[in-house]
Amino acid sequence: MTKISKSATHLRELIRCPSVTPVEGGALDYLQAELERLGFDVRRRIFSSPNTPDVENLYARLGTASPNLCFAGHTDVVPTGDETSWTHQPFAGDVHDDVMFGRGAVDMKGGIACFVAAVEGFLGRLSAFEGSISLLITGDEEGPAVNGTSAILDWLVQQGEQIDACIVGEPTNPQAIGDVIKIGRRGSISGTLTVEGKQGHAAYPHLADNPVRSIVALADALLSVPFDEGTENFQPTNLEITSIDVGNPAYNVIPAQAQARFNIRFNDLWGADSIKAEIENRCAAAAVNTGTLRPPVDGADRPPVAWSVSYTERPSHVFLTRDEQLIGALSKAISQVTGVQPKLTTGGGTSDARFIKDVCPVVEFGLVGQTMHQIDERVPLADLDKLTEVYDKFLQIYFGQSAT
Repeated sequence: MTKISKSATHLRELIRCPSVTPVEGGALDYLQAELERLGFDVRRRIFSSPNTPDVENLYARLGTASPNLCFAGHTDVVPTGDETSWTHQPFAGDVHDDVMFGRGAVDMKGGIACFVAAVEGFLGRLSAFEGSISLLITGDEEGPAVNGTSAILDWLVQQGEQIDACIVGEPTNPQAIGDVIKIGRRGSISGTLTVEGKQGHAAYPHLADNPVRSIVALADALLSVPFDEGTENFQPTNLEITSIDVGNPAYNVIPAQAQARFNIRFNDLWGADSIKAEIENRCAAAAVNTGTLRPPVDGADRPPVAWSVSYTERPSHVFLTRDEQLIGALSKAISQVTGVQPKLTTGGGTSDARFIKDVCPVVEFGLVGQTMHQIDERVPLADLDKLTEVYDKFLQIYFGQSAT
């Protein structure tokens, strides 16, 4: 039988908590017990907002002095999909050939397990250290992200709690532990483009106005010309049309309306307002220049396309962390443990770092993310041990302590 480390033990117990977002599932109960055993003061809060599920969150702190280094993560996981397709039960935490299987193994219960194990090792070798260690754990990262990290950060600010730096334990590495530290993220906005037409019979198009013709032109205007070529720290802005819908089950009816959903990831050349303005300028130009896509009626050109754009409530703003103490300490720890100098990147999607960046400098570093959200999500036990060692070494470097 494979003997597993402390981090693997923590992960197995967390996987066995079926915490599909936003259900707590016992994961915070387990963490509270382990952290209180290590001397942490643990506080849990449930936050509520209209039209979103209630979410329970945990904040734990050891020490009262500055600096307060925070580890942020989430115990909620995405649904399992077809459980009969899994090689091992998704909430069993089974180990086979030195690999642990389970939903959340890498995204991101594994990162939490490694940090808790690293803190225990760090504290076990030191009589004292100057500063504080805290954990901010939510159950809402995979969900609406309304009653989770954003809400508990607001509450902590109201309580006068000061966080000086933060690591988010998301699975950042593409191939191996040590590949990448994420020091920022592009901004993100989602929206819906709506084109109004006139419903009619497909055999009599001159009596209707087909919005599908027009939405194709407007969507092409959003996609055809690059927004930029990228910057020193960020890849190019990209917009993706994710669906075009008319809600029309009939073959012989021209629909009255067409909608296109889109998401745009923008770099530091743009802000939320300026990228919205660019989207709307492109649509406005295309609306009066649709050519043969909107044929004339009775010899007269059709009027401009009737269109509008609506956006989801909260954009994610672009950010870049420049804190040399945080980035330098983590880079040094990774290099000492793995022999690899990590790349500093801003690629990928969004995470709760987008909220934390308003409170303190934040970076992301965790496990290899190749199997996140997949059937048979899994992590090699060796990766858990290595990430734990990196976190432990980082704590030593960041707090300027040596083992006694």
